[in-house]
Amino acid sequence: MARLLVVDDEPAICWGLARLAKDLGHEAVTAGSAEEALALVASKVPDLMLLDVRLPGMDGLTAIEHLRLHLCRAPIIVMTAYGDLNTAVEAVRRGAFEYLIKPFDLATAERTIVRALAAQHDTSSSSPPLEVADDDALVGRSAAMQEVFKQIALVSASEACVHLFGESGTGKELAARAIHRYSRRAGGPFVAVNLASLSESLAESELFGHARNAFTGANTARRGLLEQAHGGTIFLDEVADIPLALQAKLLRALEYGEVLPVGASEPMRTDFRVISATHQDLSRLVADGRFRHDLFFRLNTFEIRLPALRERTDDIALLAMHFLGRFTRRADRAQPAGFTPDALAELARRPWHGNVRELRNAIEHALVLARDETIRPEHLPTAATAAPGEPVGDLRQALRAWATAHWQPSGEATDVYQQLLELVEPPVLAVALEQHQGQCAAAARSLGLHRVTLRKKLQSYGLSES
Repeated sequence: MARLLVVDDEPAICWGLARLAKDLGHEAVTAGSAEEALALVASKVPDLMLLDVRLPGMDGLTAIEHLRLHLCRAPIIVMTAYGDLNTAVEAVRRGAFEYLIKPFDLATAERTIVRALAAQHDTSSSSPPLEVADDDALVGRSAAMQEVFKQIALVSASEACVHLFGESGTGKELAARAIHRYSRRAGGPFVAVNLASLSESLAESELFGHARNAFTGANTARRGLLEQAHGGTIFLDEVADIPLALQAKLLRALEYGEVLPVGASEPMRTDFRVISATHQDLSRLVADGRFRHDLFFRLNTFEIRLPALRERTDDIALLAMHFLGRFTRRADRAQPAGFTPDALAELARRPWHGNVRELRNAIEHALVLARDETIRPEHLPTAATAAPGEPVGDLRQALRAWATAHWQPSGEATDVYQQLLELVEPPVLAVALEQHQGQCAAAARSLGLHRVTLRKKLQSYGLSES
């Protein structure tokens, strides 16, 4: 039986977690402030602490340093409903075992408690905190962004390769820069390269460099981007576009920490961390033979998914104010009072196919027209239409967003799969009938179904055959 200490100024939280601890066979005590918790641990050290960030008096992050003097190796689980990236990183750096975002369900808390009690290693870090420049900050209070902050905080302390997945404009490079900034490599270079912008003939020379006279026009030797990233981080944006012929060479560079410039006979030793990003489905490219599976697993050690703006609409107003302040600071001018309610409603209504990048451009456009006035709907640019994309990729993105919105985080059984079938089957069946002029048997064969099965499905969806 373990002794748990729950520190939160909300009695309901304390009661719920204490009850959960007892159900798990442990002893639980509660405190409403950091000062009360310090008094408790001074007399008897708990085996695990659950600590809120926002407390009356001393805040939770400050309290960790004082509590650690008594707790030794006892894990601390930090809880917060107001987290940002700095909070998440500071929690991990000051020794937090895990970072729970309120509101969380008891099943999540139970899994975290069990893992924390089973942990045998000390995850504390002595690295000093690093500030984030406002212009480079990842902004968001939504649950989706809180999860991103948590993942960045956890992976920054490691040397693992990180893969960032998300639509264009979701902030993948900002996330990469944040991981670098909070890592032990922060003092080294951050080298970013968009692989989609490199021609296949130049990609090898850009990444690996070249020796003098390696090819026509190579009058001097040139250090490649991988070598330039020595001691720091290289960010491979649009990594799905790296030529297949170069993928084996990149894999070797990752595995052995050396690069072979074009035309050179001896490899160069280098030490860098790789963060990659793409909006494409790498696993699908692997299945299609367009991306090496061994490189995929090497790059995808830890994946962070950046949510689309339509999945975090609660952040739109916050982002709008962030960009408004950013552009007025750059122009050294007075900031307008803000946005009218109608303008905020218009911002919330738009689909934002270009995600945060499109929102940023819209605010800059509006500021030009509004000058020192409050921004109104007529100051905003015309809403952009959806950019043409790969239909299959767009469909996967849409289905993933739908599944995320309908999933029950508690893990309770739902009919989400049946709902999905009812959503996608009718249009597919209808198209099959149209292609076969309403002939059920022919449509069934093309679908790989028995005609009786197809007829039952048509009846259940109210579709008719000729």
